[in-house]
Amino acid sequence: MEQRTVLVVLYDGVQSLDVTGPVEVFAGAAACHGGEEPAYRIRTASLDGAPVRTSSGLTLVPDSSLADAPTPHTLLVPGGIGSRTADPRLIDWLRTNAPRARRLVSVCTGAILFAEAGLLDGRRVTTHWAFCAELARDHPAVEVDPDPIFVRDGHVATSAGVTAGIDLALALVEEDLSRDEALLIARYLVVFLRRPGNQAQFSAQLSAQTALREPLREVQQWISEHPDENLRVESLAARARLSPRHFARAFQTETGMTPGKYVERVRVEHARRLLEDTSHGIGEVSRACGYGTPEAMRRAFIKTLGAAPAEYRRRFHAPLTPQPAPALDG
Repeated sequence: MEQRTVLVVLYDGVQSLDVTGPVEVFAGAAACHGGEEPAYRIRTASLDGAPVRTSSGLTLVPDSSLADAPTPHTLLVPGGIGSRTADPRLIDWLRTNAPRARRLVSVCTGAILFAEAGLLDGRRVTTHWAFCAELARDHPAVEVDPDPIFVRDGHVATSAGVTAGIDLALALVEEDLSRDEALLIARYLVVFLRRPGNQAQFSAQLSAQTALREPLREVQQWISEHPDENLRVESLAARARLSPRHFARAFQTETGMTPGKYVERVRVEHARRLLEDTSHGIGEVSRACGYGTPEAMRRAFIKTLGAAPAEYRRRFHAPLTPQPAPALDG
């Protein structure tokens, strides 16, 4: 089996979880193989080989300088406040050396460093939602998608903030090794099952702003608690004591999302949870989420997640029988 070297770039102001989250995933993959040669060889490096101070004040000691680091299979650049004031020498190193890696991975605002080095031009990427607009403005040649938790475009993979880096690392392990090993690592890390990359960075409730007016806030809450009810605009408008036209306009103005889009996201999220956590049949789930028919739910899933409900359950359903965890220290 090929051993893949993962090189993690460290710099002052890096986000510690952007480093340790993916590293724990790759280390977990190594533990899954017991006495065999580890699947991944993990190395860390800073510009001059000196310790770095993370954004939370932790000190990380790298294995080497970037100049002395091995050419990796996977070059991983984490994010953090330091990514916005990076040493120009780091950008130069990335511009020169990153193309030698077989796979480029960024977590959170690590994408900004790749973009500064010209490595994301012409590619579809994502980053932490708070910096998507800035990345798109400063690098117009990069296609920035603010919604997914991670994006794959050829040999380049980018993720949203913090825990999304764990999701992306699990997806890479599944690609490199197997789905079973990725799920085993996820269980050990108590992150349950990995989320699909095109899952939105926020739930519907977080994606939408909270309405200012109490009647609209109450409607938002009602939708999230009753996805199986009649959630047409006319019904929701009556609950808010507004005309349908006034309600639709006010809802979008105050939440940044149309009522129909909000309802769609709530229903997909509720259906996802039922498919992941229960053994209910597809028809039962579709009724519980207000779709009426399995076909209506199937269309919504393909549109939102890129997979039919049955396929989604096959990939992300939690097993009823506990599985053994890899033998890791901790």
